[in-house]
Amino acid sequence: MTDNIERQKVVVFSGAGISAESGLKTFRDSDGLWENHSIYDVATPDAWLRNPELVLRFYNERRQQLGTVQPNPAHLAIAGLEQAYDVFVITQNVDNLHERAGSSIVLHLHGELTKARSTVDESLVYEVGSKAIELGDHCELGSQLRPHIVWFGEIVSGLSEAAELISQADKIMVVGTSLEVEPAASLIHLAPAHAEKVVIALNMRNRPAGFEYYQERAGEAVPKVCQRWLEIS
Repeated sequence: MTDNIERQKVVVFSGAGISAESGLKTFRDSDGLWENHSIYDVATPDAWLRNPELVLRFYNERRQQLGTVQPNPAHLAIAGLEQAYDVFVITQNVDNLHERAGSSIVLHLHGELTKARSTVDESLVYEVGSKAIELGDHCELGSQLRPHIVWFGEIVSGLSEAAELISQADKIMVVGTSLEVEPAASLIHLAPAHAEKVVIALNMRNRPAGFEYYQERAGEAVPKVCQRWLEIS
């Protein structure tokens, strides 16, 4: 039975692999390109200064693509854990598939594709949904809007909040990430010793100590783990 006094805390740490199963390409494919673009042409501050039109067009296309895909069984199973647990999703992904599946609390470490922000005040963030951001679209201060994405070389936001969540978790699920991207990857080392810990990934060179490992697709393994946790809640 579920403890009605204090529910256990589940933290899900997700990466590109879970979104790939919905049809979204991972940020860096094996050839170092993302949709035929070098990350240095579309995902750095220098790229934005050199060619903002290309950067905007690239993310506008990604935003349109996002509207054509749906959450998969892994996203849905994670959202279903809220029946019995306090669930916190920490994601390296910029899509909104966790939210569309029904997850209530999602912390995006690398930004959100469906939002834009001011180029002079990063606290000014606007929901754009699937709409394009064009040159000449300005914030309320009159500056150009840019994608609300953490580009390479920029500070990752939310790390302290993510660290606190992981350090207080009763159960932790890592899914769809190889844990090779820093600084986010180091967060899992803050997992409490007593927490039940699961990692789900097709390929992982360095498996974290203390984690039960599932070398399966997210859509297959995540629902199984979630069902098990619901049965013991």
